[in-house]
Amino acid sequence: MTDEATYRRRAARVLLLDGADRVLLLQYLSDPDNPGLGYSWSVPGGGVDEGESLAQAAARELREEVGLAVHPDQLGDPVAYTSGYADLGWAAGNFRDDFFRLRVDSHEVDVSGMAGYELTVHVGHRWWPVPELASTRDTVHPTGLAALLTNLLTEPRPPHPHQLPWHH
Repeated sequence: MTDEATYRRRAARVLLLDGADRVLLLQYLSDPDNPGLGYSWSVPGGGVDEGESLAQAAARELREEVGLAVHPDQLGDPVAYTSGYADLGWAAGNFRDDFFRLRVDSHEVDVSGMAGYELTVHVGHRWWPVPELASTRDTVHPTGLAALLTNLLTEPRPPHPHQLPWHH
């Protein structure tokens, strides 16, 4: 297990499910300077700022990226995590993403709170039914999301967070 102090970056993300058991994914270009390289899908979330708890970061990211305001207490404990080494160009080292689960009846996505860089790479969003997510050939982060969601739909609060495969 990696010591907390050795993480280059911590991120908090949210598995946002609607009343129809669909998960919200955001679509991003792989490289804004070369759109031909394609895109990937990921759940809302991002880096934890200094002094923020994981839940505070996840709530802030939900507000910024999809326009959903929630209190950090509404998120409960993380239901999954993934960690590993990556060299992303702007940072290299051990990374860890923690995932919270939140259910809403519905939500109209508003990306106007995204940071400038995010807006240059964001190309869309979609509420995905889990069976479609399980069969897509598109790149989806985190790896193993469809299987995790299948488990979470039957066991909403696991006794321990699920460990997902690292995707880099």
